[in-house]
Amino acid sequence: MTAAPVEAPTASSLEASTGAFDPARPYRLSTSVSVRPESFGALVYDFHTRRLSFLKTRALVRVVEALAEHPDVHGALEAAEVPPEQWEQYLKALAGLAKAGTIQPRETTT
Repeated sequence: MTAAPVEAPTASSLEASTGAFDPARPYRLSTSVSVRPESFGALVYDFHTRRLSFLKTRALVRVVEALAEHPDVHGALEAAEVPPEQWEQYLKALAGLAKAGTIQPRETTT
């Protein structure tokens, strides 16, 4: 099993780190992923890749849990009460989670 911390990157720009991640789209936790709350945040295990990751803050856990209930990432950030001045670092962290397959785009019905 490989442990890989998941947190906001500090050295790269949002544009360079996000790739295809689009915060205007709806996202959700991937179906192959299980989240176990911990005092520091949460352990995230992907049953397909067998990858173990960490969500290092409870606030990030709240955002990830809120993704499925909101029409876009910004709605989840608001619902989790993340201060707007911290959104950029959360968007970077979420982009990393999307790249790792921990979260995935959610289809919407019209």
